[in-house]
Amino acid sequence: MNNNGFQFQYDSRFVNELPGESIDDKRSRQTPGSCWSHCSPTSVSSPNTIAWFPEVADLLGITPQQMESPLSAQVFSGNHLVEGMYPYAACYGGHQFGHWAGQLGDGRAITLAEVLHNEHRWDIQLKGAGRTPYSRSADGRAVLRSSIREFLCSEAMFHLGIPTTRALSLVATGDSIVRDMFYDGHPEAEPGAIVCRVAPSFIRFGNFEILAARQELELLNQFIDFTIDRDFPHLVGKDERKRADWFKEICETTAHLMVEWQRVGFVHGVMNTDNLSILGLTIDYGPYGWLDNFDPNWTPNTTDAEGRRYAFANQPRIARWNLANLANTLASVMSDHDALRAGIEHYDATLQQEMSKMQSRKFGFKEELIDDSCIELINDAYKTMYHANMDFTLFFRRLAEVDIAHPSVECFNDVFYHEPKKQHKAELQQWLDAYSQRVIKEHDQQRVDRMNQTNPIFILRNYLSQQAIDRATEGDHSELHQLMDALKAPYTFNEQYQNYYHKRPQWAEHKAGCSMLSCSS
Repeated sequence: MNNNGFQFQYDSRFVNELPGESIDDKRSRQTPGSCWSHCSPTSVSSPNTIAWFPEVADLLGITPQQMESPLSAQVFSGNHLVEGMYPYAACYGGHQFGHWAGQLGDGRAITLAEVLHNEHRWDIQLKGAGRTPYSRSADGRAVLRSSIREFLCSEAMFHLGIPTTRALSLVATGDSIVRDMFYDGHPEAEPGAIVCRVAPSFIRFGNFEILAARQELELLNQFIDFTIDRDFPHLVGKDERKRADWFKEICETTAHLMVEWQRVGFVHGVMNTDNLSILGLTIDYGPYGWLDNFDPNWTPNTTDAEGRRYAFANQPRIARWNLANLANTLASVMSDHDALRAGIEHYDATLQQEMSKMQSRKFGFKEELIDDSCIELINDAYKTMYHANMDFTLFFRRLAEVDIAHPSVECFNDVFYHEPKKQHKAELQQWLDAYSQRVIKEHDQQRVDRMNQTNPIFILRNYLSQQAIDRATEGDHSELHQLMDALKAPYTFNEQYQNYYHKRPQWAEHKAGCSMLSCSS
């Protein structure tokens, strides 16, 4: 790559090795026999790069000078294709809220290129770049508010140590997009934006499901072999043994992802099978949210408000359900169904083992000393947090600060969302006494450090994102850039960002965008 423009080393295996549609036709339609459709982004009027992450640019070999050039906004809005780019939208299906939805596909995402840099491959994808054959009745665009949320959260999750797709840039389009944010029949014009997101692969469970549903079994076999060869090159063996190991790895990485989401209180909001990555990455940031007050039944998705299928506590179970559907898909071309059942069992075992380790770290217990009394303490803590309406994130940071020789509920004064009842304070004090006795018994000098490396002080609470969105809508990007800096050190106190370390303010409890959200973008 030179300083006069963008140059990439391409690795276009997805379009070169899998069948697709080479005609650039954006008409909404079914695409049987195709894994992708050639699709150029639709131009926007006046693209302007609002923000970008240098670390992600570096992954792609893009220099700061290039990102700050006028050409950058043209490239990452889709207005200008770098020589060698072959943009496409992928075809996939999915189970949405437990029901088969048929063909879905990249309705507002267009992959610009598959590139290589420093022996790593990356898909560069624009979200909100216009219509594709999979847009159905939609326009393929994205508004500023949802784009800011994905842009920030992708990197916030990465710095929290959670597997995720990444975000390179956020480009304002200069065009207005009409959206009905509350689905109440009152659409409004909002500023449009495009996020450039980056991942080793955007393949998800639904890429395989659609092929099985269409009985395109020869293509399903081809897609499986392609995915293993490209994205799982470390797997060895032949035929079904390799496929069994592949599915087992998907089950394992998915289990680890669920544990990590539970660790930090993240709720995805739309865990449909088309939104789960075969690499175990957090993918597709829609109506996600972070636990403020601890409520295992909380969902950030207004569409899920009644059934709460994707609520915080349900995420591990839903991931298993999704894996079972992937197993059913693979069973259509695999004779060794016992290997697929073994993969699901491996998910269960991995989830149980890693969840126990994670909870022990959160509470500061030594993993090797976990016993029934520890488990009882952990369960009782969550019950008290729920009944006393306590902040999930702050609870654990304050727990690390407790004087275990003289434990007191006063340490948690800023953790309650409402004035606690006497019985709740008494329950908490009783729990603290028992907890402190256990901690003293373990004589662990590393307890506090381990807890603070496990429990973040900063999470991207919805109200923080909304504040940045409100300002950015008025043309002020200062809050956005502040959050971009703060999210890079989520476990370390920084006086400069201490205003971000508080529980959700009362004014934000029912404000649009600060708690539950719709899928509107």
